[in-house]
Amino acid sequence: MYPLGINQTGYFALALLGWCLLASPVRAQQPDQDPEIETRTGLWLDQGISADLARNRSVELEFHQRFDEGISNLFEYFGQGGIAFRPRSWFMVLPSYRYQRYPGDPATSYENRVIFNLTFAKPQGQWRPNLRFLTEGRFPENRVASARIRFRPGIDYVLPLRVKRIPVLVVTNEFFLVPGTNSFSSGGTYTQNRFQAGVRVPVTSFFAIRPYYMLQSANRTTGWETTQVLGFSLTLKAVDKSKSNK
Repeated sequence: MYPLGINQTGYFALALLGWCLLASPVRAQQPDQDPEIETRTGLWLDQGISADLARNRSVELEFHQRFDEGISNLFEYFGQGGIAFRPRSWFMVLPSYRYQRYPGDPATSYENRVIFNLTFAKPQGQWRPNLRFLTEGRFPENRVASARIRFRPGIDYVLPLRVKRIPVLVVTNEFFLVPGTNSFSSGGTYTQNRFQAGVRVPVTSFFAIRPYYMLQSANRTTGWETTQVLGFSLTLKAVDKSKSNK
């Protein structure tokens, strides 16, 4: 049995429907800048679904919608999926594919992306240091392909609260590097930096929410620019209880 009586396909369909409903025409971006970088205050909505295949493998699906221009303009949305492998409890390997849309960009309306994710995380009492190393192959419409490296160290801290489901403080800083040809104009090889802090609140044993605040810095040809982002992340763990009880 699955939580709420919905199987893995049902979770996928519901998330996909919500993602598509948010797709609407918006204002244009500058044609030569990376269309994934917002201007002014942003709002990010994230939805993640994890469904176990075996003890050390799972299907991982994500859907994201991003607004900028003072949270008034839907400039980007995407979905991605892959299969996560966990050869150790502290180590995950996740190859995945992403399809990304830029509805307001006049030259690049979509992008295909191939992603390879290595994540290391080992709890130390209430602390959980973690490191995500991610490589991306970017294939945007009407632009040269490029490769990007993303390096994100972080720390999770289980808050000392006497409640049934304890919230967790999550702090990360992500560095973006393009060592070769870049699909879009930039001020250098070090193209972006994202500092993020939030609190993950488990609502049930299989559902959690995480409001967060982020400072995103982009290295444009005119210099570094920083924007503020408010985000809300929803994660759903689809567990087959009939298998887990065996």
